[in-house]
Amino acid sequence: MLKSKDLLGLRDATAEEIGLILDTAEEMKKKLNSPNKTSELLKGKTLVTLFYENSTRTRSSFELAGKYLGMTEINISASSSSVQKGETLIDTGKTLQSLKTDFIAIRHPMGGAPHLLAKTVGCSVLNGGDGMNEHPTQALLDMLSIREEFGTLKGLKVAILGDIKHSRVAKSNLFGLTKMGAEVWVYAPQTLIPRGFDELGAHIATSREQCVDGANAVMGLRIQLERQSGGLFPSLSEYSRFYGVNDAVMKHAAKGAIIVHPGPVNRGVELTPQLIDGESSRIEDQVTNGLAVRMAALRLLSEYREANL
Repeated sequence: MLKSKDLLGLRDATAEEIGLILDTAEEMKKKLNSPNKTSELLKGKTLVTLFYENSTRTRSSFELAGKYLGMTEINISASSSSVQKGETLIDTGKTLQSLKTDFIAIRHPMGGAPHLLAKTVGCSVLNGGDGMNEHPTQALLDMLSIREEFGTLKGLKVAILGDIKHSRVAKSNLFGLTKMGAEVWVYAPQTLIPRGFDELGAHIATSREQCVDGANAVMGLRIQLERQSGGLFPSLSEYSRFYGVNDAVMKHAAKGAIIVHPGPVNRGVELTPQLIDGESSRIEDQVTNGLAVRMAALRLLSEYREANL
């Protein structure tokens, strides 16, 4: 059983909790692949998706996860809510709690916002991405996709190339993968690697080839121009030339290596179209696995609530 009513990040999660979520996600995926995807497992429970930033994959998979489990699901966009009238996050949370909400999946541009909300409400809060901090369910679906391919995460090398500095995905993957026994290598322009990232357990490569050398999984990260003030690298074309992943770079990876990416992909920047659409790509599989992971998280948090709240 999970040790908290909330899923806020993987920094403080145990290997046992991560393994439990991945195992449960495998069960959920079997259900998704069956003729009848829906169940009444969480019938009577309510899920609210509260997104202060744009999203396609994360938001829609949380919504579908709730519906496939029999939940009542509603979504709230900050652009069309009382946030535009000046309502604070705490007041929004209290309102949702008063509406007898059981679960809130939140995405917010401020790091720590889900933690603040979780302290304020009795609902279970699931972090759908907070600023440049964490994105736990994305990392979990990445780990599920890699584990499906190789049967384990222990002893694998995972290479992450791209905008490490602004990536909540990179941080959650680093926390999760290392706890599960994988080795994480990263590569990017020095301006896109946060200070102290190696102290969290990452290996900082000095070249693309070193980063990818012997890697079982290679992850590209989107250049997040919306979080940058400019001047961190000359241009997207130069970034692609010197830091992007292509067929020549992938020749250094281990035999049978796979390509993963949290999406959306900037085609021809962090990854070439040939790799995105190639046989080694698991990018589309990751989307399905994201649905399974979020179903698993809702089920396990519901079990915690029933036992402890």
